Amino acid sequence: MTQNGQDIIVQVDNVTKAFGNNQVLRGVSMTVRKGEAVALIGPSGSGKSTLLRCINGLVTPDSGEIHAAGHAVHALQGNAERIALRKDVCMVFQQYNLFPHMTVLQNIMLAPVEVLKQNPAEVRERAVALLAKVRLTGKEDAYPGHLSGGQQQRVAIARALAMRPSVMLFDEVTAALDPETVKEVLLTIRDLVQEGMTCILVTHEMGFAREVAHQVYFTDHGLIVEHGAPDTFFDAPQDPRTQEFLGHIL
Repeated sequence: MTQNGQDIIVQVDNVTKAFGNNQVLRGVSMTVRKGEAVALIGPSGSGKSTLLRCINGLVTPDSGEIHAAGHAVHALQGNAERIALRKDVCMVFQQYNLFPHMTVLQNIMLAPVEVLKQNPAEVRERAVALLAKVRLTGKEDAYPGHLSGGQQQRVAIARALAMRPSVMLFDEVTAALDPETVKEVLLTIRDLVQEGMTCILVTHEMGFAREVAHQVYFTDHGLIVEHGAPDTFFDAPQDPRTQEFLGHIL
């Protein structure tokens, strides 16, 4: 899919989602081009995390369409199609979800070997290289319980990268970390963006969003209120609701 000569890798068109009487998404549309970093910001409960889960196939939208990395996500049928999607579109959560009884290396290797049936020796080599990328060389045989929160989150990022995805989704990945370990995780994500990985980030770190994002989307009450390039978005927001939100947090 191309537009103005640029590859579109994620397209969200008029997506809605309700949980019972709670209308979480009210017709959300968004375009992400290959190699872009897009930041989703907004108050808690505004639909940001639900949108990520829809893109990753964890939540099925009530209406609308989502295309991501060649997959018609809104029309997924069965586990095989979901596995295929999640190879290409990987998500890193606020909670690390590492297996405590497995070493760091085993955690990273598990999905490529067991789910994708890739060669263990090749996967191990890739996993060691990914640990170097996230600045955790030497932690291969450590167990998650012996790592700091920031280190565990970087293992979770390496685990996602081991699938060789086309798109990375980050759902408030620093929210559960103490301030000292936030920086090392943000550095890892910044490196990925600079290398050209397509990233969609739900974040409360406004300085980071301004630094790394190509586009910033502000959500409120299940709607995208405003979006734009970071400098324009943060320095000259147009919508009164955006102005109010930024006024409280900047």
